[in-house]
Amino acid sequence: MGSTFRGALVVSLVLGGVPMLASATNGYFAHGWGARSKAMAGVAAALPQDTLAAATNPAGMAFVGEGFDLGVAFFRPSPRGYVANPDFTVDPASGFPAGPFVTPGDYDSDADWFLIPSFGYNRALGANATIGVSLFGNGGMNTRYRDRAVWENFAAAPDQLAGPPGAGEIASPGGLLFLPTNPPQPVTDPGVPPPPAGNNANPSGYFTATTPTGVDLEQLFIEIPYTYRLAAGRQALGVAPVFAIQRFEAEGLEPFRGASVAPTRVTNRGGAWSYGAGLHLGWYGRVGERLALGASYRTRIFMTDLDDYEGLFAGGGEFDIPAMLNLGLSYRPTRDLTLAFDYQRIFYGDIDAIANSNARDISACFMPGKKPSYCLGGDDGLGFGWKTMDVFKFGARYDVDERLSLMGGVSYNSDFTDGSEALFNILTPATIRWHLTLGASYQASDRDRFTLAVSYMPEERLDGVNPSLTQGQTGELYMQQLDIELAWSRRF
Repeated sequence: MGSTFRGALVVSLVLGGVPMLASATNGYFAHGWGARSKAMAGVAAALPQDTLAAATNPAGMAFVGEGFDLGVAFFRPSPRGYVANPDFTVDPASGFPAGPFVTPGDYDSDADWFLIPSFGYNRALGANATIGVSLFGNGGMNTRYRDRAVWENFAAAPDQLAGPPGAGEIASPGGLLFLPTNPPQPVTDPGVPPPPAGNNANPSGYFTATTPTGVDLEQLFIEIPYTYRLAAGRQALGVAPVFAIQRFEAEGLEPFRGASVAPTRVTNRGGAWSYGAGLHLGWYGRVGERLALGASYRTRIFMTDLDDYEGLFAGGGEFDIPAMLNLGLSYRPTRDLTLAFDYQRIFYGDIDAIANSNARDISACFMPGKKPSYCLGGDDGLGFGWKTMDVFKFGARYDVDERLSLMGGVSYNSDFTDGSEALFNILTPATIRWHLTLGASYQASDRDRFTLAVSYMPEERLDGVNPSLTQGQTGELYMQQLDIELAWSRRF
Protein backbone atom coordinates (compact mmCIF):
# COMPACT_ATOMS: atom_id res chain seq x y z
CA MET A 1 0.00 0.00 0.00
CA GLY A 2 3.00 2.28 0.16
CA SER A 3 5.04 3.88 2.91
CA THR A 4 2.71 6.88 3.21
CA PHE A 5 -0.30 4.72 3.99
CA ARG A 6 1.71 2.63 6.43
CA GLY A 7 2.81 5.85 8.08
CA ALA A 8 -0.82 6.92 8.43
CA LEU A 9 -1.58 3.60 10.13
CA VAL A 10 1.30 4.18 12.54
CA VAL A 11 -0.04 7.64 13.39
CA SER A 12 -3.46 6.11 13.99
CA LEU A 13 -2.05 3.50 16.34
CA VAL A 14 -0.05 6.11 18.24
CA LEU A 15 -3.10 8.31 18.65
CA GLY A 16 -4.97 5.18 19.67
CA GLY A 17 -2.95 5.26 22.87
CA VAL A 18 -4.66 8.53 23.83
CA PRO A 19 -7.91 7.85 25.72
CA MET A 20 -11.00 8.91 23.77
CA LEU A 21 -12.75 10.02 26.93
CA ALA A 22 -15.84 12.16 27.01
CA SER A 23 -19.46 12.08 28.05
CA ALA A 24 -22.80 11.43 26.46
CA THR A 25 -24.01 13.58 23.54
CA ASN A 26 -26.44 11.67 21.30
CA GLY A 27 -26.77 9.00 23.94
CA TYR A 28 -23.08 8.19 24.15
CA PHE A 29 -22.33 8.78 20.44
CA ALA A 30 -20.62 11.98 19.34
CA HIS A 31 -22.81 14.47 17.48
CA GLY A 32 -20.36 14.45 14.57
CA TRP A 33 -16.84 13.54 13.48
CA GLY A 34 -14.44 15.95 11.84
CA ALA A 35 -14.34 19.68 12.60
CA ARG A 36 -16.22 20.83 9.49
CA SER A 37 -18.97 18.29 10.08
CA LYS A 38 -19.24 19.21 13.77
CA ALA A 39 -19.49 22.90 12.86
CA MET A 40 -22.60 21.94 10.82
CA ALA A 41 -24.29 19.90 13.59
CA GLY A 42 -22.73 16.64 12.42
CA VAL A 43 -24.03 16.43 8.83
CA ALA A 44 -21.75 14.33 6.62
CA ALA A 45 -23.76 11.51 5.00
CA ALA A 46 -24.14 13.53 1.78
CA LEU A 47 -21.53 16.23 2.41
CA PRO A 48 -18.01 14.79 2.80
CA GLN A 49 -15.58 17.57 3.67
CA ASP A 50 -12.55 15.85 5.20
CA THR A 51 -11.04 12.44 5.88
CA LEU A 52 -13.15 11.97 9.02
CA ALA A 53 -16.18 11.62 6.72
CA ALA A 54 -15.65 7.84 6.89
CA ALA A 55 -17.01 7.87 10.46
CA THR A 56 -20.41 8.82 9.02
CA ASN A 57 -20.26 7.52 5.43
CA PRO A 58 -17.18 5.72 4.07
CA ALA A 59 -18.27 6.36 0.46
CA GLY A 60 -17.63 10.07 0.96
CA MET A 61 -13.90 9.41 1.04
CA ALA A 62 -13.99 9.14 -2.76
CA PHE A 63 -14.58 12.91 -2.94
CA VAL A 64 -12.31 14.46 -0.28
CA GLY A 65 -9.02 14.21 -2.15
CA GLU A 66 -5.64 12.91 -1.03
CA GLY A 67 -4.33 14.15 2.28
CA PHE A 68 -4.78 14.01 6.02
CA ASP A 69 -6.73 15.77 8.77
CA LEU A 70 -5.63 16.16 12.35
CA GLY A 71 -8.02 17.52 14.97
CA VAL A 72 -8.23 18.02 18.69
CA ALA A 73 -11.41 18.76 20.62
CA PHE A 74 -11.69 20.36 24.04
CA PHE A 75 -14.85 18.89 25.52
CA ARG A 76 -16.65 20.06 28.67
CA PRO A 77 -19.73 18.02 29.67
CA SER A 78 -20.54 20.16 32.67
CA PRO A 79 -22.59 20.73 34.70
CA ARG A 80 -23.87 17.15 34.80
CA GLY A 81 -25.34 15.12 37.59
CA TYR A 82 -28.44 14.36 39.61
CA VAL A 83 -30.71 16.06 42.16
CA ALA A 84 -32.19 13.77 44.82
CA ASN A 85 -35.27 15.21 46.48
CA PRO A 86 -36.05 14.81 50.23
CA ASP A 87 -39.31 12.97 49.59
CA PHE A 88 -38.27 9.36 50.28
CA THR A 89 -40.82 7.12 51.95
CA VAL A 90 -40.77 6.96 55.75
CA ASP A 91 -42.30 4.17 57.86
CA PRO A 92 -44.91 5.96 60.05
CA ALA A 93 -44.52 3.50 62.92
CA SER A 94 -40.76 3.78 63.37
CA GLY A 95 -39.86 7.03 61.64
CA PHE A 96 -37.12 5.20 59.73
CA PRO A 97 -36.93 5.21 55.95
CA ALA A 98 -39.07 2.42 54.53
CA GLY A 99 -36.37 1.32 52.11
CA PRO A 100 -33.32 2.44 50.18
CA PHE A 101 -32.99 6.07 49.14
CA VAL A 102 -30.44 8.48 47.73
CA THR A 103 -29.29 11.04 50.27
CA PRO A 104 -31.07 14.28 49.29
CA GLY A 105 -28.90 16.84 47.58
CA ASP A 106 -27.28 17.93 44.33
CA TYR A 107 -24.77 15.44 42.94
CA ASP A 108 -22.62 17.35 40.47
CA SER A 109 -19.96 15.30 38.68
CA ASP A 110 -16.48 16.73 38.36
CA ALA A 111 -13.71 15.95 35.81
CA ASP A 112 -14.96 18.72 33.54
CA TRP A 113 -12.52 18.98 30.62
CA PHE A 114 -11.43 16.28 28.19
CA LEU A 115 -8.98 16.32 25.28
CA ILE A 116 -10.16 14.24 22.29
CA PRO A 117 -7.88 13.84 19.23
CA SER A 118 -8.91 12.58 15.79
CA PHE A 119 -7.03 11.69 12.64
CA GLY A 120 -7.88 10.79 9.05
CA TYR A 121 -5.88 9.96 5.94
CA ASN A 122 -6.85 9.25 2.32
CA ARG A 123 -4.99 8.33 -0.86
CA ALA A 124 -5.96 7.38 -4.41
CA LEU A 125 -5.57 3.92 -5.89
CA GLY A 126 -5.71 4.69 -9.56
CA ALA A 127 -8.45 6.77 -11.19
CA ASN A 128 -11.51 5.31 -9.47
CA ALA A 129 -10.50 3.90 -6.08
CA THR A 130 -9.26 5.24 -2.76
CA ILE A 131 -8.14 3.78 0.54
CA GLY A 132 -7.78 5.55 3.84
CA VAL A 133 -7.80 5.33 7.59
CA SER A 134 -9.88 7.26 10.12
CA LEU A 135 -9.39 7.26 13.87
CA PHE A 136 -12.00 8.77 16.16
CA GLY A 137 -13.81 8.36 19.45
CA ASN A 138 -17.40 7.97 20.43
CA GLY A 139 -18.99 10.35 22.87
CA GLY A 140 -18.33 7.93 25.74
CA MET A 141 -19.67 8.19 29.27
CA ASN A 142 -17.99 9.64 32.33
CA THR A 143 -19.18 10.62 35.78
CA ARG A 144 -17.19 11.13 38.94
CA TYR A 145 -19.04 12.16 42.08
CA ARG A 146 -15.99 12.96 44.14
CA ASP A 147 -16.43 12.34 47.88
CA ARG A 148 -20.03 11.25 47.30
CA ALA A 149 -21.15 7.64 47.64
CA VAL A 150 -24.49 7.94 45.86
CA TRP A 151 -25.75 4.54 47.06
CA GLU A 152 -24.68 4.92 50.71
CA ASN A 153 -28.24 4.27 51.96
CA PHE A 154 -28.81 1.05 50.05
CA ALA A 155 -27.36 -1.42 52.56
CA ALA A 156 -28.12 -2.67 56.03
CA ALA A 157 -25.80 -1.41 58.75
CA PRO A 158 -22.50 -3.32 58.80
CA ASP A 159 -22.25 -6.34 61.09
CA GLN A 160 -25.80 -6.12 62.38
CA LEU A 161 -28.40 -8.77 63.12
CA ALA A 162 -30.83 -9.76 60.39
CA GLY A 163 -33.90 -10.75 62.34
CA PRO A 164 -36.41 -13.46 61.41
CA PRO A 165 -39.25 -12.59 59.02
CA GLY A 166 -41.62 -10.14 60.60
CA ALA A 167 -39.26 -9.12 63.38
CA GLY A 168 -38.84 -5.68 61.86
CA GLU A 169 -35.17 -5.42 62.72
CA ILE A 170 -34.15 -5.41 59.07
CA ALA A 171 -36.69 -4.14 56.59
CA SER A 172 -36.07 -7.12 54.34
CA PRO A 173 -35.48 -10.32 56.34
CA GLY A 174 -32.83 -12.69 55.10
CA GLY A 175 -30.16 -10.04 54.74
CA LEU A 176 -31.67 -7.95 51.95
CA LEU A 177 -29.88 -4.68 51.43
CA PHE A 178 -32.36 -2.24 52.91
CA LEU A 179 -32.16 0.11 55.86
CA PRO A 180 -33.49 -1.08 59.23
CA THR A 181 -36.98 -0.05 60.27
CA ASN A 182 -35.99 -0.46 63.93
CA PRO A 183 -32.58 -0.25 65.62
CA PRO A 184 -30.88 -3.58 64.85
CA GLN A 185 -29.13 -5.72 67.43
CA PRO A 186 -25.34 -6.05 67.23
CA VAL A 187 -23.73 -9.26 66.06
CA THR A 188 -20.90 -10.24 68.40
CA ASP A 189 -18.85 -11.89 65.65
CA PRO A 190 -18.50 -9.65 62.55
CA GLY A 191 -17.22 -12.67 60.65
CA VAL A 192 -20.59 -14.40 60.76
CA PRO A 193 -21.60 -14.93 57.13
CA PRO A 194 -24.86 -13.63 55.67
CA PRO A 195 -27.99 -15.82 55.59
CA PRO A 196 -28.72 -18.65 55.28
CA ALA A 197 -25.43 -19.70 56.91
CA GLY A 198 -25.61 -16.93 59.51
CA ASN A 199 -27.49 -13.79 60.42
CA ASN A 200 -25.08 -11.02 59.42
CA ALA A 201 -26.89 -8.87 56.86
CA ASN A 202 -23.77 -6.94 55.83
CA PRO A 203 -20.53 -8.66 56.90
CA SER A 204 -17.77 -6.12 57.48
CA GLY A 205 -19.72 -3.58 55.40
CA TYR A 206 -19.18 -5.51 52.16
CA PHE A 207 -22.44 -4.16 50.73
CA THR A 208 -22.00 -0.58 51.97
CA ALA A 209 -21.08 2.08 49.40
CA THR A 210 -17.98 3.79 50.72
CA THR A 211 -16.11 4.85 47.56
CA PRO A 212 -17.13 7.83 45.41
CA THR A 213 -19.56 6.80 42.69
CA GLY A 214 -18.62 7.04 39.03
CA VAL A 215 -18.09 5.29 35.71
CA ASP A 216 -15.67 5.74 32.82
CA LEU A 217 -16.42 4.46 29.32
CA GLU A 218 -13.88 5.15 26.58
CA GLN A 219 -14.31 3.97 22.99
CA LEU A 220 -11.82 4.21 20.13
CA PHE A 221 -12.59 3.35 16.49
CA ILE A 222 -10.26 2.69 13.58
CA GLU A 223 -11.87 2.46 10.14
CA ILE A 224 -10.04 1.56 6.92
CA PRO A 225 -12.38 2.75 4.14
CA TYR A 226 -12.05 1.58 0.55
CA THR A 227 -14.12 3.35 -2.12
CA TYR A 228 -14.82 2.83 -5.79
CA ARG A 229 -16.37 5.40 -8.12
CA LEU A 230 -19.26 4.59 -10.44
CA ALA A 231 -21.46 6.41 -12.96
CA ALA A 232 -18.67 8.40 -14.62
CA GLY A 233 -17.31 9.36 -11.21
CA ARG A 234 -20.52 10.91 -9.88
CA GLN A 235 -21.28 8.11 -7.42
CA ALA A 236 -19.23 5.92 -5.11
CA LEU A 237 -19.57 2.84 -2.97
CA GLY A 238 -17.57 2.52 0.22
CA VAL A 239 -16.77 -0.33 2.56
CA ALA A 240 -14.75 -0.12 5.75
CA PRO A 241 -13.82 -2.70 8.33
CA VAL A 242 -14.24 -1.14 11.76
CA PHE A 243 -12.05 -2.04 14.72
CA ALA A 244 -13.04 -0.88 18.19
CA ILE A 245 -11.37 -0.79 21.58
CA GLN A 246 -13.24 0.13 24.73
CA ARG A 247 -12.33 0.55 28.37
CA PHE A 248 -14.78 0.57 31.27
CA GLU A 249 -14.45 1.22 34.99
CA ALA A 250 -17.06 1.55 37.76
CA GLU A 251 -16.76 2.53 41.41
CA GLY A 252 -19.13 2.97 44.32
CA LEU A 253 -21.71 0.32 43.37
CA GLU A 254 -21.12 -1.92 46.40
CA PRO A 255 -24.79 -2.37 47.43
CA PHE A 256 -25.61 -3.92 44.06
CA ARG A 257 -23.23 -6.80 44.67
CA GLY A 258 -26.01 -8.49 46.57
CA ALA A 259 -28.31 -8.35 43.52
CA SER A 260 -25.75 -9.77 41.08
CA VAL A 261 -25.17 -13.25 39.72
CA ALA A 262 -21.43 -12.52 40.06
CA PRO A 263 -21.15 -10.29 43.16
CA THR A 264 -17.35 -10.07 43.12
CA ARG A 265 -17.37 -8.54 39.61
CA VAL A 266 -19.70 -5.57 39.95
CA THR A 267 -17.63 -2.61 41.09
CA ASN A 268 -14.17 -1.33 42.03
CA ARG A 269 -12.41 -3.70 39.61
CA GLY A 270 -10.24 -1.08 37.93
CA GLY A 271 -10.21 -0.59 34.17
CA ALA A 272 -11.46 -3.46 32.00
CA TRP A 273 -10.73 -3.64 28.26
CA SER A 274 -12.63 -5.24 25.40
CA TYR A 275 -12.09 -5.43 21.65
CA GLY A 276 -14.29 -5.97 18.64
CA ALA A 277 -15.01 -5.42 14.96
CA GLY A 278 -17.80 -4.62 12.56
CA LEU A 279 -18.42 -3.38 9.02
CA HIS A 280 -19.40 0.03 7.66
CA LEU A 281 -21.08 0.26 4.21
CA GLY A 282 -21.94 3.44 2.34
CA TRP A 283 -23.13 5.04 -0.89
CA TYR A 284 -22.75 8.62 -2.07
CA GLY A 285 -24.12 10.11 -5.29
CA ARG A 286 -24.25 13.46 -7.02
CA VAL A 287 -27.68 13.18 -8.61
CA GLY A 288 -27.69 16.64 -10.12
CA GLU A 289 -25.61 19.76 -10.42
CA ARG A 290 -26.83 20.96 -7.03
CA LEU A 291 -28.11 17.87 -5.19
CA ALA A 292 -26.23 14.99 -3.56
CA LEU A 293 -27.53 12.05 -1.57
CA GLY A 294 -25.82 9.66 0.82
CA ALA A 295 -26.61 6.59 2.89
CA SER A 296 -24.59 4.36 5.20
CA TYR A 297 -25.04 1.56 7.68
CA ARG A 298 -22.54 0.49 10.31
CA THR A 299 -23.24 -2.94 11.72
CA ARG A 300 -23.36 -3.82 15.37
CA ILE A 301 -19.80 -4.06 16.63
CA PHE A 302 -19.42 -7.30 18.54
CA MET A 303 -17.08 -6.78 21.47
CA THR A 304 -15.35 -9.24 23.75
CA ASP A 305 -16.93 -9.35 27.20
CA LEU A 306 -15.92 -6.99 29.99
CA ASP A 307 -15.06 -9.92 32.24
CA ASP A 308 -14.15 -7.81 35.26
CA TYR A 309 -17.71 -6.43 35.22
CA GLU A 310 -19.60 -9.58 34.29
CA GLY A 311 -21.70 -9.11 37.42
CA LEU A 312 -22.84 -5.64 36.33
CA PHE A 313 -23.76 -5.85 32.64
CA ALA A 314 -26.45 -8.12 31.21
CA GLY A 315 -25.21 -11.29 29.59
CA GLY A 316 -22.20 -11.65 31.85
CA GLY A 317 -20.33 -8.50 30.82
CA GLU A 318 -21.56 -8.11 27.24
CA PHE A 319 -21.29 -4.51 26.01
CA ASP A 320 -21.51 -4.45 22.22
CA ILE A 321 -21.61 -1.15 20.30
CA PRO A 322 -24.97 -0.56 18.60
CA ALA A 323 -25.53 -0.35 14.85
CA MET A 324 -25.95 3.07 13.21
CA LEU A 325 -27.88 4.20 10.11
CA ASN A 326 -27.28 7.52 8.33
CA LEU A 327 -29.30 9.06 5.48
CA GLY A 328 -28.50 12.48 4.10
CA LEU A 329 -28.85 15.05 1.36
CA SER A 330 -27.01 18.23 0.50
CA TYR A 331 -28.22 21.01 -1.79
CA ARG A 332 -26.57 24.12 -3.19
CA PRO A 333 -29.25 26.74 -3.89
CA THR A 334 -26.51 29.18 -4.91
CA ARG A 335 -22.85 28.85 -5.79
CA ASP A 336 -21.79 30.06 -2.33
CA LEU A 337 -24.40 28.40 -0.09
CA THR A 338 -24.65 24.71 0.79
CA LEU A 339 -27.46 23.25 2.89
CA ALA A 340 -27.40 19.71 4.29
CA PHE A 341 -29.72 17.44 6.26
CA ASP A 342 -28.93 14.11 7.94
CA TYR A 343 -31.16 11.58 9.63
CA GLN A 344 -29.36 9.22 11.99
CA ARG A 345 -30.70 6.19 13.85
CA ILE A 346 -28.68 4.65 16.69
CA PHE A 347 -29.91 1.20 17.68
CA TYR A 348 -29.40 1.38 21.45
CA GLY A 349 -32.51 -0.76 21.89
CA ASP A 350 -30.66 -3.79 20.49
CA ILE A 351 -27.96 -3.82 23.19
CA ASP A 352 -29.24 -5.50 26.36
CA ALA A 353 -26.71 -3.89 28.70
CA ILE A 354 -27.99 -0.46 27.60
CA ALA A 355 -31.63 -1.14 26.78
CA ASN A 356 -32.87 -3.52 29.49
CA SER A 357 -35.16 -1.84 31.99
CA ASN A 358 -34.11 -1.09 35.55
CA ALA A 359 -37.67 -0.16 36.55
CA ARG A 360 -38.51 -3.60 37.91
CA ASP A 361 -38.77 -5.25 41.29
CA ILE A 362 -35.43 -6.89 42.03
CA SER A 363 -36.17 -7.96 45.61
CA ALA A 364 -35.73 -11.60 44.67
CA CYS A 365 -32.22 -10.82 43.46
CA PHE A 366 -31.12 -10.16 47.05
CA MET A 367 -32.36 -13.53 48.32
CA PRO A 368 -29.98 -16.45 48.95
CA GLY A 369 -29.75 -19.19 46.36
CA LYS A 370 -29.90 -19.13 42.59
CA LYS A 371 -30.84 -15.71 41.25
CA PRO A 372 -33.36 -14.95 38.49
CA SER A 373 -32.06 -14.08 35.03
CA TYR A 374 -33.11 -10.42 35.44
CA CYS A 375 -30.62 -9.82 38.24
CA LEU A 376 -27.46 -7.84 37.50
CA GLY A 377 -25.18 -9.74 35.16
CA GLY A 378 -27.90 -12.23 34.21
CA ASP A 379 -29.05 -12.93 30.67
CA ASP A 380 -31.90 -10.44 31.16
CA GLY A 381 -30.07 -8.32 33.70
CA LEU A 382 -30.82 -4.72 34.55
CA GLY A 383 -29.71 -2.05 32.08
CA PHE A 384 -30.11 1.69 31.69
CA GLY A 385 -33.48 1.61 29.94
CA TRP A 386 -32.24 3.36 26.79
CA LYS A 387 -34.30 3.31 23.61
CA THR A 388 -33.24 3.36 19.97
CA MET A 389 -32.56 7.01 19.17
CA ASP A 390 -33.47 9.16 16.15
CA VAL A 391 -31.31 12.21 15.41
CA PHE A 392 -32.18 15.01 12.98
CA LYS A 393 -29.36 17.31 11.82
CA PHE A 394 -29.41 20.46 9.70
CA GLY A 395 -26.32 22.38 8.65
CA ALA A 396 -25.39 25.29 6.40
CA ARG A 397 -22.10 26.50 4.90
CA TYR A 398 -21.52 29.88 3.29
CA ASP A 399 -18.36 30.31 1.23
CA VAL A 400 -17.46 33.96 1.70
CA ASP A 401 -14.69 33.66 -0.89
CA GLU A 402 -12.23 31.05 -2.11
CA ARG A 403 -10.49 30.96 1.26
CA LEU A 404 -13.07 31.58 4.00
CA SER A 405 -16.16 29.50 4.81
CA LEU A 406 -18.65 30.11 7.62
CA MET A 407 -20.73 27.25 9.01
CA GLY A 408 -23.56 26.61 11.42
CA GLY A 409 -26.13 24.01 12.31
CA VAL A 410 -28.64 22.54 14.74
CA SER A 411 -29.57 18.98 15.63
CA TYR A 412 -32.21 17.35 17.79
CA ASN A 413 -32.53 13.80 19.09
CA SER A 414 -35.48 11.81 20.39
CA ASP A 415 -35.95 10.68 24.00
CA PHE A 416 -33.37 8.16 25.17
CA THR A 417 -35.32 7.00 28.23
CA ASP A 418 -38.20 8.02 30.47
CA GLY A 419 -38.60 9.09 34.08
CA SER A 420 -39.15 5.58 35.38
CA GLU A 421 -35.53 4.73 34.52
CA ALA A 422 -33.97 7.90 35.92
CA LEU A 423 -32.27 6.70 39.08
CA PHE A 424 -29.81 4.23 37.57
CA ASN A 425 -28.88 6.86 34.97
CA ILE A 426 -27.18 8.88 37.70
CA LEU A 427 -24.19 7.00 36.31
CA THR A 428 -24.89 8.17 32.74
CA PRO A 429 -26.98 11.38 32.73
CA ALA A 430 -27.30 11.51 28.94
CA THR A 431 -30.08 14.08 28.78
CA ILE A 432 -28.83 16.21 25.85
CA ARG A 433 -31.41 16.84 23.11
CA TRP A 434 -30.28 19.96 21.19
CA HIS A 435 -26.91 20.79 19.60
CA LEU A 436 -26.22 24.34 18.40
CA THR A 437 -23.04 24.72 16.33
CA LEU A 438 -20.92 27.39 14.62
CA GLY A 439 -17.60 27.33 12.85
CA ALA A 440 -15.22 28.81 10.33
CA SER A 441 -12.71 27.30 7.93
CA TYR A 442 -9.81 29.16 6.33
CA GLN A 443 -7.67 28.04 3.36
CA ALA A 444 -4.27 29.29 4.46
CA SER A 445 -2.42 27.95 1.41
CA ASP A 446 -3.00 25.75 -1.61
CA ARG A 447 -2.48 22.72 0.62
CA ASP A 448 -3.45 23.77 4.14
CA ARG A 449 -6.81 24.56 5.69
CA PHE A 450 -7.60 25.33 9.34
CA THR A 451 -11.02 24.89 10.91
CA LEU A 452 -12.62 25.95 14.18
CA ALA A 453 -15.89 24.36 15.36
CA VAL A 454 -17.83 25.37 18.47
CA SER A 455 -20.75 23.26 19.67
CA TYR A 456 -23.03 24.19 22.56
CA MET A 457 -25.51 21.72 24.02
CA PRO A 458 -28.03 23.53 26.26
CA GLU A 459 -28.84 22.01 29.63
CA GLU A 460 -31.57 19.41 29.57
CA ARG A 461 -33.27 17.90 32.62
CA LEU A 462 -35.17 14.69 33.15
CA ASP A 463 -37.48 14.28 36.13
CA GLY A 464 -37.92 10.74 37.32
CA VAL A 465 -38.55 8.12 39.95
CA ASN A 466 -37.58 4.45 40.35
CA PRO A 467 -40.32 2.88 42.52
CA SER A 468 -38.62 -0.53 42.46
CA LEU A 469 -35.41 0.92 43.94
CA THR A 470 -36.32 4.02 45.95
CA GLN A 471 -40.11 3.79 46.38
CA GLY A 472 -41.59 7.27 46.04
CA GLN A 473 -38.40 9.33 46.06
CA THR A 474 -38.09 11.61 43.06
CA GLY A 475 -35.06 13.15 41.41
CA GLU A 476 -33.76 14.92 38.35
CA LEU A 477 -30.93 14.27 35.89
CA TYR A 478 -29.22 17.22 34.22
CA MET A 479 -26.41 17.92 31.74
CA GLN A 480 -24.95 20.75 29.66
CA GLN A 481 -22.01 20.57 27.22
CA LEU A 482 -19.48 22.63 25.29
CA ASP A 483 -17.20 21.29 22.55
CA ILE A 484 -14.43 23.32 20.85
CA GLU A 485 -12.46 21.65 18.06
CA LEU A 486 -9.44 22.85 16.08
CA ALA A 487 -8.36 20.96 12.97
CA TRP A 488 -5.61 21.11 10.37
CA SER A 489 -6.20 19.69 6.87
CA ARG A 490 -3.39 19.13 4.37
CA ARG A 491 -3.98 18.01 0.79
CA PHE A 492 -1.24 16.45 -1.35
